[in-house]
Amino acid sequence: MTGTLAPSRPTPRSARARPRRRLSKWAFYTHLWLGVVSTIALIAISITGILLNHKRGLGLMPEVDHAPTGEFAAAIPVERMAYAALAAAPPASRGNWTEGDPVDIALIDRMDLRPREGFVKVRLRDRASTEMTVDINTGAVLHVGRRGDVFLEKLHSGEIFGGIRFTLLSDFAAAALVLALITGYWLWLVPKLSRGLGPEDSSA
Repeated sequence: MTGTLAPSRPTPRSARARPRRRLSKWAFYTHLWLGVVSTIALIAISITGILLNHKRGLGLMPEVDHAPTGEFAAAIPVERMAYAALAAAPPASRGNWTEGDPVDIALIDRMDLRPREGFVKVRLRDRASTEMTVDINTGAVLHVGRRGDVFLEKLHSGEIFGGIRFTLLSDFAAAALVLALITGYWLWLVPKLSRGLGPEDSSA
């Protein structure tokens, strides 16, 4: 009497391997396409990040060697600091403002006060990101120049392209990098774990 062969049943190990293979396949394609889609953004973020880390050494952010000329409590009003900065700015950077006019705060992007160094940096909203360094006690202008790192900062954050959509693009690139790292580790680790599992006894 000839017996028929019963269909082989999947072993517990092969049953566990199926979800792992599916996850590895998903990780592979996620890793691949995230890398393809976000490569340009990631390269831009990486290069600008390196340059910003060394902006002082590259001369992108001018350094002013200055000792305080008085006590911080004796500093002149902020409005006078801003006025002194606008008066020293290149005419092309201050629009229609002229000396004697009230301070036009629409021209000013930010004021960075450094009490321990005794000065304030006043950055304008012009295309060149012109910055004046002003003594907080005397109102003397210590330096006038262009901030070369502003362009890099805006490119790094996506702000240079305007609007929240491009800032979100930078966020997407950062999230893509995190996912690419996670999926890359998964693709590297799973084969090692699989090889480390001993063969199961398949005898019945």
